[in-house]
Amino acid sequence: MSWKDTYQTWLDRKDLEPSLKRQLAAMKDEKEIEDAFYGPLSFGTAGMRGLMGPGINRMNVYTVRQATEGLAQFMDTLGDEIKQRGVAISYDSRHNSRLFAHDAARVLGAHNIKVYIYDNLRPTPELSFAVRYQHTYAGIMITASHNPKEYNGYKIYGEDGGQMPPKESDLMTSYIRKIDDIFDIKLADEQAMLNSGLETIMGEDVDAAYLENAKKVTINHELAKKYGKEMKFVFTPLCGTGRMLGERALRQAGFTNYEVEPFEGQPNGDFPGLEHPNPEFPEAFVRSEKLGKQVNADILIATDPDADRLGCAIRQPDGEYLLLTGNQIASIMLHYILEAHKQAGTLPANAAAVKSIVSTEFATKIAADYGVKMINVLTGFKWIADQIHQYETKHNHTFMFGFEESFGYLIKPFVRDKDAIQTLTLLAEVAAYYRSRNMTLYDGLQELFQKYGYFQEKTIANTYAGVEGPAKIKNLMKKFREEAPTHFAGQQVVVTEDFSNNTKTLADGTVEELGIPESNVLRYVLADGTWIAIRPSGTEPKLKYYIGTSADTLVGAKQKLADFEKALQEFAEA
Repeated sequence: MSWKDTYQTWLDRKDLEPSLKRQLAAMKDEKEIEDAFYGPLSFGTAGMRGLMGPGINRMNVYTVRQATEGLAQFMDTLGDEIKQRGVAISYDSRHNSRLFAHDAARVLGAHNIKVYIYDNLRPTPELSFAVRYQHTYAGIMITASHNPKEYNGYKIYGEDGGQMPPKESDLMTSYIRKIDDIFDIKLADEQAMLNSGLETIMGEDVDAAYLENAKKVTINHELAKKYGKEMKFVFTPLCGTGRMLGERALRQAGFTNYEVEPFEGQPNGDFPGLEHPNPEFPEAFVRSEKLGKQVNADILIATDPDADRLGCAIRQPDGEYLLLTGNQIASIMLHYILEAHKQAGTLPANAAAVKSIVSTEFATKIAADYGVKMINVLTGFKWIADQIHQYETKHNHTFMFGFEESFGYLIKPFVRDKDAIQTLTLLAEVAAYYRSRNMTLYDGLQELFQKYGYFQEKTIANTYAGVEGPAKIKNLMKKFREEAPTHFAGQQVVVTEDFSNNTKTLADGTVEELGIPESNVLRYVLADGTWIAIRPSGTEPKLKYYIGTSADTLVGAKQKLADFEKALQEFAEA
């Protein structure tokens, strides 16, 4: 069926959901219509994410029902015990998130699958926790994380609380694609589900259990109590989702002298004033910076709209705030975790930290200084969750910390996804630690630079939207593989890692196995220690470039970063 036929099918539906019917009638641009109907919304190991609106390539009640029907049919094959364990569901503050969550519940109910759904919006990490707490087979989180307001998404979790592994995700996708009629999916009556016990509402019971576990995040309780009452900071739970749980976690750890940015602390799917509600961007800190200067705050902390990512800005000696990178936040926290445990005599001999292959070597160097092993995994927090599972099964390592450069961190593994609520609490403790030494977080970062070197990283995300986007991304990856660059900015490529075929090629032609799952990623290590990586995004039509370098001075590191970025773009565009 062509996209025009699919479009006509939607136009002909008399019972189309009213708001979608209005939007469909308003669509006049042929390219926009083609993009909405040319093919189904991509469903991968991270679930699906896209613009909201009518069409099979959009997030709407029909595509959400279709995805959930795929999960339900898959669970049907696993037997009644799995179905009775059920599925946990949560959602954030975005438009339609609550609607999508409850529609998903009704699809599952039609298959007699038990559902646990939150009474209101909750952070993504609490959904991961709920899967483990309720011992469900799967979890669904309705969120588009830090994407603009026009987007929503559907994330699927496995029984360990991590995002569903590729094998199960691929099976689920196969069931989704077999569904012929997106409009003919049965829905149970949710009130009947509640009356029969097929649906359970989660709320304070799970919140309290999460918070009890969150007490373990604090390492030095006396430090937090002593300096938590005097250290001033601003907490900005972008668009409200992280506020309730975040404030409760802070208070129980002893941090009471903080301000919540009032405008951005309220649930609001319009994300007013924020084109990108993303704490890695300066625009997310405009309001909190103004408040921070009024109250003389040491740090500004912001969580993203589903409270799994966290960003931070720190006060500099001139009173202005410096926005930290995800790599810097992770390195500061890892150093504190290892130092605090070392001082307390509680650092395990088999301690290990885990990071993605596109994250900083700054943290690797810190870990090595404490005799701690750093494990590199593919991008996607499910791979960090997989490592935690291995440690608990094999007892070969003790998990200390996991992170990705994209502002995602995990401290304690009672959650198996990135967790901004845990990070909020620990980062406050780190700031208290430096205050106890008459230092700021800015001073602490400079201290680490001076000891370990000036590390600088950059992520470049080039967007290729529309029907032609996937082909452009595929061709660029093909170019890098076939033309095989040997130098960037005058530095020789000494190692080429191609994760698509699990090979590591040295400059002399020697080929070794990487020993890591296959993925469409290229990574180059240069003679001076700089590394460059290239990978398509798993959730957006983007090709991402990553650069990591270091030097003896900050100026030198920044110059190297600029040189390598220029060389990388020149090769890509040649």
